Amino acid sequence: MKTRILGTSGLEVSAIGLGCMGLSHAYSHIPDKKESIALLQSAVEHGITFFDTAEVYGSGANEELLAEALAPYREKVVIATKFGIQLVDGKQVQTANPAHIRKSVEGSLQRLKTEYIDLYYQHRVDTNTPIEEVAGVMSDLIKAGKIRHWGMSEAGVKTIRRAHAIHPVTAVQSEYSLWWRRPEAELIPTLEELGIGFVPFSPLGKGFLTGTIHKETTFDKSDFRSIVPRFLPENLAANQSLIDLLNRIAAPKNVTRAQIALAWLLAQKSWIVPIPGTTKPHRLEENIGAANIELTADELDHIRVALSEITVKGDRYPEELEKRTNI
Repeated sequence: MKTRILGTSGLEVSAIGLGCMGLSHAYSHIPDKKESIALLQSAVEHGITFFDTAEVYGSGANEELLAEALAPYREKVVIATKFGIQLVDGKQVQTANPAHIRKSVEGSLQRLKTEYIDLYYQHRVDTNTPIEEVAGVMSDLIKAGKIRHWGMSEAGVKTIRRAHAIHPVTAVQSEYSLWWRRPEAELIPTLEELGIGFVPFSPLGKGFLTGTIHKETTFDKSDFRSIVPRFLPENLAANQSLIDLLNRIAAPKNVTRAQIALAWLLAQKSWIVPIPGTTKPHRLEENIGAANIELTADELDHIRVALSEITVKGDRYPEELEKRTNI
């Protein structure tokens, strides 16, 4: 597996990471513990060193799962987790006051059974707590050796700048893929200017860019996609033009649509590290294979022109959830 460095931080990780949320949270199929541990350990054996979790995933169960699976490899892997989202009466609430952060980091350290967290993200911006206070706590935690780097998730560029001025931000995590390209307008140029790495989540469009989801696809109520406007049947049908584009690039190279989608992300900047999630061993190997696919200048240009002529239909989040991003 090739490696990349997140911005100018010096934090080196595998070119493709593994988003672990789906092993405990958000989707209808949750594999059993034995299967999940086997998947995580297979990821390490195939060269993945970058694993992404959060305290809210499975109410801490996801962190505990990683602790057990990755214990034999702890010094070889980079574990990223997140604080700042709590479930209150079934709803997500952002909380990032200093006392809460200090309590959260201790909880994550305990569940992960580790003495330090490699990369600690603020999961969502808390508008009730100045970002300067959050950055100050991150600086303290780094000095104390509890975390080694800190990052932000779905934050707006003004907030990122304010945070970075207090203590350098190593990475920003946000959604980015062929069907969600808003980061190209402001976020990516800002990260490049500041020397901050970019970690796209949902790089395969929550599964859509694999080409296995169509207008007849239905989602269980326990599946997050059941409330996402972009997964309504009419929008799935309208967005098939993206799958057609991926087919045109993938077929001559004898690779998959998902691999082209990931290879396209990797081609955008050398400091971009996508974290596709999966519960299936064959999908894990497929995603890992994308790190070795080189898109030619002609192929990238073909994709660029085609994308300029495609209008993706449907919002990526329900309105209430979208309001919590880019703050």
